This record gives sequence, structure tokens and C-alpha cells, in this order.
Amino acid sequence: MRKPEIVRAEVDREPRAQYAALPWRRGGDGVLEILLITSRETRRWVIPKGWPMKGKTSAAAAAREAFEEAGVSGQTAKKPLGAFHYDKRLSSGRLQRVRVSVFALKVEAEAETWPEIGQRDRLWASLADAAERVDEPELKALISAFAP
Repeated sequence: MRKPEIVRAEVDREPRAQYAALPWRRGGDGVLEILLITSRETRRWVIPKGWPMKGKTSAAAAAREAFEEAGVSGQTAKKPLGAFHYDKRLSSGRLQRVRVSVFALKVEAEAETWPEIGQRDRLWASLADAAERVDEPELKALISAFAP
């Protein structure tokens, strides 16, 4: 009798770069709020993020993702607040280590329609609530410490 083979997902530990926006605003009562969106596949709460874009700075790529995924636009910081890491499952089944640089985005406009409107949910949340809802520990810490 043959022993069953143990199949482990191979993780590429050399991180690839992604850029994310941390959309924020002050609510009517002056309280700082963070915009979270759901991921398309797992429906976890995340922030808008994506791969580098040819011809765009990292901050501009983060702003573009914020519009495409969440329908928001505004002023994006030129320098990142920090970064977080996660393992992205690729279509091949392999896990890719990703380092996500996060740029604050002061939301000035919310579109009525945007490219991924039917694919994600949006939620404006307090810093504490937003930090509680995301899974990645480094992202939790970035959100908790955020002060525009």
C-alpha cells in the first residue's frame, strides 16, 4: 500500500509589489472614517489595491485602484504610510508573497457608478471598527495608527 502524498501549496517568498489606497474622510460629526471594500472571491474586508501600472507612479496606481474598486477619488499622499504583507493565491494554485505599500487617500468624491460596483460591497467605518474587520495584522496596525 502506497503512502498518500502530502501536497503543500508552494509559496514564492520573494514578494511582489502591490499598491493600495487607504481612503479616508471626516464624517458629519468630524469623526475620522476609513472606507473598506470586500474582496471579490473571499468577501473579506480589505482596502483597494492592485499591481503596478505601466506609466503610473505607485501613488497614482493606488488612486486608480481606489476608483476602480471603490468608486472614490481625491488627494493621494505622495509617500506611503507603510506596508503590509499577505499571500495571494494565484490561478495556478501557488501562493505569491505580496508586499503592499499603502497610500492615504483623502476622499473628495464618491462616484455613482464605477468599474467594480456590482462585484464588491463598501463600508465606511471608524478607525477601530475598520482595524477590527481586516485580517492582516500589519494592515490592522496601519489603520489603528492612522492620523492624517
